[in-house]
Amino acid sequence: MKRLLVLGLGLLIALIGLGYRNATRDPLVRSATVHTQDWPKGEKPLKLLLISDIHVAGPDMPPERAARLVRQLDALHPDLVLVAGDLISEKTLATHIYTVPEAVAPLKGFTAPLGVVVAMGNHDHWFDEAGFTREIPKAGLTLLRNQAVKRGPLVVGGVDDDFSHHANVPATFAAMKELEGPRILVTHSPDIVPSLPAPVSAVFAGHTHCGQITWPLSHKPVSAVSRYGMRFNCGDLTDTVEGGWTQRVLVTAGLGTSVLWLRYGAPPDAWLVTIGP
Repeated sequence: MKRLLVLGLGLLIALIGLGYRNATRDPLVRSATVHTQDWPKGEKPLKLLLISDIHVAGPDMPPERAARLVRQLDALHPDLVLVAGDLISEKTLATHIYTVPEAVAPLKGFTAPLGVVVAMGNHDHWFDEAGFTREIPKAGLTLLRNQAVKRGPLVVGGVDDDFSHHANVPATFAAMKELEGPRILVTHSPDIVPSLPAPVSAVFAGHTHCGQITWPLSHKPVSAVSRYGMRFNCGDLTDTVEGGWTQRVLVTAGLGTSVLWLRYGAPPDAWLVTIGP
């Protein structure tokens, strides 16, 4: 019995070590191309970097690691960076909870010529909504809360977080209507897609972590955080919206972790997306 207990404890420690190593590995950089018919004549295609769910917290994502990952991803030379929320984590098993300025600071390392656009996530709202609303613009980043901006030829709409009930899709589309150019959306939860009143070139989202912890062989998440189950779980998706059109959706697994600082079957990733005619 004692040998079995020791063996079981050793196996548990090995599994935790593997999960932690998976969680703290450098992110995969996935690539995609988005074609849009209304791309302005003479404008060159743009490279967009999508990241999400940084979840700054100890032990797996101290600000120093987040800053290192930003430097690595910045070396891909994106024209525009899209951050789809959850900059911080207050997970129960965190070894250290950081401040809002500490969570935001690493993003200042990006040098993209069209800047960094941020949509807030549920953890940002739960932790300190007012703090992030103040600190993100203070760091020179563009915070969109159901608003829109023009970046190069693109109209970028930022829908606030749906999971924490801050999303206002009609307000975002009204803001985009005031600007001319091909439209994209950045938001934390992809669950806004079925309620879109019209198609956009692409929706960029996170939140799901691609499951973070998935069952062996099936790769289905142990726990789904979308009310649509696996519909928007992960990757480069083409969804048929209730309005009858198809919508391109890109969902990243994120850089950090939520609840547990472990990953199995769903490695951290970022998306480098070329958008053009």
